[in-house]
Amino acid sequence: MSDLAAYCVYRDFPPEADKTVQFDRHYLLYAAKGTMRLQAEGRSWTVPPARAALIAAGAPITLSIAATITCCSALFSPAHYATPKSPLRVLDMSPLARELVWACRDYGPDATTLDIEGKQLFDTLYMLAQKAAEVRNDLWMPVGQSSQVQSALRMAEADLAAPPALATVADAIGLTERTLARRFHQELGMPWRDCLRRMRIIRAVEALADPSRQITQIAMDVGYSSPSAFNSAFLDFTGQTPTAFRNPE
Repeated sequence: MSDLAAYCVYRDFPPEADKTVQFDRHYLLYAAKGTMRLQAEGRSWTVPPARAALIAAGAPITLSIAATITCCSALFSPAHYATPKSPLRVLDMSPLARELVWACRDYGPDATTLDIEGKQLFDTLYMLAQKAAEVRNDLWMPVGQSSQVQSALRMAEADLAAPPALATVADAIGLTERTLARRFHQELGMPWRDCLRRMRIIRAVEALADPSRQITQIAMDVGYSSPSAFNSAFLDFTGQTPTAFRNPE
């Protein structure tokens, strides 16, 4: 185990089903290619290349990877760096933060020393990550507490292009429509329609990480009948158009 104040891990990670992990260091987890999902404190976060996750040392995180991702991540010793305010926060990676984390690749886990320049790189990167973590980020889904709500979410996510009506879902899981609607408000804090909208945008974010997929097709795949409707919904939710989100400056 490295004794360095900080070091960088640059490698590919294969697909992974839901797996709970804990790290002995504060972890700035950044996928330069591909998308992952992280779950903590009743929320499931989508982390595309435009974003990163700041994870506190010792915090249990559930990780899933649908397709191979390329990570360039920085790990910070709790003895040298302050604990993040939350166990998990997803943050925007500014152009400067991306350049810094790439520069940190010279300081891998097998390095024996961290020179002054390297320490300054990691210090600046951690400062930027902490600051960015304070900005609100809505790319998350609440995790249902009951098996019925969890099943309803899975049914909707299975076909976002044409999701079943709430009444159909309620019948399939053995509840009345009114009871299921009440469960959504109680467990998720939002109605069925808002859950569908959130799932559609999050699925679109994941799809935008693949440069071979056209935005028009992504819009159709997540249930929008026109590119303009998709652009409007995406902009309203993320503050960016799909094109700007895919190609951050």
